[in-house]
Amino acid sequence: METKRFYEQTGVAMTCRNFEEYVRMFDLDPDKLRGKRVLDTGAGASAFTAEASRRDIHACAADPLYAMEPSEIEGLGREEIDRFIVKLTERRHMYDWDFYGGPELLKELRKQSFADFSADYANPVSREQRYTAASLPELPHPEGEFDLVLCSHFLFLYGEQFSPEFHLQAMRELLRVCKPGGEVRIYPLLTFGGESYPQLPALLKELAAEGVTAEYRPTRLAFIPGSKDYLTLHKVAD
Repeated sequence: METKRFYEQTGVAMTCRNFEEYVRMFDLDPDKLRGKRVLDTGAGASAFTAEASRRDIHACAADPLYAMEPSEIEGLGREEIDRFIVKLTERRHMYDWDFYGGPELLKELRKQSFADFSADYANPVSREQRYTAASLPELPHPEGEFDLVLCSHFLFLYGEQFSPEFHLQAMRELLRVCKPGGEVRIYPLLTFGGESYPQLPALLKELAAEGVTAEYRPTRLAFIPGSKDYLTLHKVAD
């Protein structure tokens, strides 16, 4: 019997995605985000915040990784990219390569993205302004600070490692730091086992009782098999 498991992962990986990948994953319109406050949670070494800031988007990122010095992250990033490509290549037949073209092209994209992040993170001013060492389900940001809150490749994907209660508390925290009338967007909605996160309907029912509305919307980066949607949570306006 062929397995749906598309990736083997122990612990939480360091991500190194770029701005365009975020635009496609979350179906973002960069022009509409200008002047808005955006938080990328579990951001890892992704370059979204660096590029968004250059586009007049008030972006910042939260990840426990940011407790480390730039030189420490540099070595980890190179190792993570190499490890990621090896594991991905083993199951390359399972993925949709329309956007990336193939493993080697994806590797170069990851290296470019990591270099972009590293340059921004190494700058003391941008590091202090944009990067906060923090992890779900507790963020240090004030309530209602952001117009848009993103969570990429963490919630649901690691559903085998983190409990449903953890996920519920994390989603509540994402909503807490979101402005009334703002949005939380989460992608993908699958576990590494290739199944839709089984507890998601129950979690959304709990949030609905708290006045949160949820909607599945199509992603424009369905690279992972079966990852056709992202989730958006709407925080009720005052």
